Amino acid sequence: MLIVTYALNFLLMIAMPLALGAWLARRPGLTWRLFLVGGVTFILSQVVHIPLNIGITLAFRQNLLPSPPAAYHLLFNAVVLGATAAFCEELARYFMLKFPLHDVRGWAKAIMFGAGHGGFEAIILGILAGVSYVNLILIRQNPALLNMVPAQQLAVAQSQVEAYWSAPWYMSLMGAVERAFALCLHLSLSVLVMTTFLSGQRRWLWLAIGWHWLVDGVAVYALPTLGALATEGIIGVMALISLGIVFALRRFELPPSPSPAPSEPVAMTEPALPTTPRITPDMLDRSRFDPSNGPRS
Repeated sequence: MLIVTYALNFLLMIAMPLALGAWLARRPGLTWRLFLVGGVTFILSQVVHIPLNIGITLAFRQNLLPSPPAAYHLLFNAVVLGATAAFCEELARYFMLKFPLHDVRGWAKAIMFGAGHGGFEAIILGILAGVSYVNLILIRQNPALLNMVPAQQLAVAQSQVEAYWSAPWYMSLMGAVERAFALCLHLSLSVLVMTTFLSGQRRWLWLAIGWHWLVDGVAVYALPTLGALATEGIIGVMALISLGIVFALRRFELPPSPSPAPSEPVAMTEPALPTTPRITPDMLDRSRFDPSNGPRS
C-alpha cells in the first residue's frame, strides 16, 4: 500500500502545478511564459533565502548573535524563519513584477505568475521526494546498502527507514496535500503583490509579506507542538482564506481594452459630369431668327 501511496504523493506534487498551469494557459492573455518566470522568481528568491538562513544559524551557533531563552526557542524560530521566507520571496515577486514584467498587469496574470512561483517549489520538492522514494525502495529490497552510511549516522538512518515504511498510508500523502495548500497561498501572495501596481498603493506588498510571515510562522510553531495532521488542518484553513483573498481582489482586474469598431466602407461615387441643357424650338424667338422677316427700317 505504501509503495503506491508514496509514489502517488510525489507524482501529484509534480503534476498538480503543471495541470493548473495548463488550465490557466487556456484563458486568453495567459501564457506559459508567466508560469516559467514565476518559477524563476522562486529560484532567485532561494538564492538569497537559503544562504540567509544558514548564515543566521551559524551566527547563533558561534555566539555572534545572542540566543533567546530556551523556553522561547521554538517561538523565535517560527518568527525568524517566517520572516526570512516572507521578505525574500515577496520582495523577489515585487521586483520581478516591477522591472522585468513591468508590462504584465492584471488579476488573471498574477494568478498564472503565482502558479509558476508555487509550482516550481512543488515540482522541486516532488522530484526530491521521488528520489528519496527510489532510494528507500532500494534499501528496503537490499538492507546491506545501509552499510554505506557512516557508523555514527547508521542508527539514525535505520530509524528513518523504519519510520518511512511504518507510517499510516494517509501520512504518505501529506506532501501532496501540503503542496496543494501552498499553491493556494502563492496565488494569494502574487495577487496581493500585483495589486500593489494595480492600485498604486504599497500597502498591498506589506500585506503580502505579513500574510506569508504569519502562515509560515504558524506552520513552524504548530508542527512540533500539535503534530502533522493538526498543522495541516490549520494550514488548510489558511489556504481557504488565501483563496478568499484571491477572489476578493478580483475587482482590481484590468478591464479588457475595447476593440475599435470596424468602419463602414465609404461608397465610391464617380463625380457627375456637367450636362449640356437641351435647347428646344419653343425656346427660340422666331421673330428675330425668321429669315422671312427682313430687317426693319
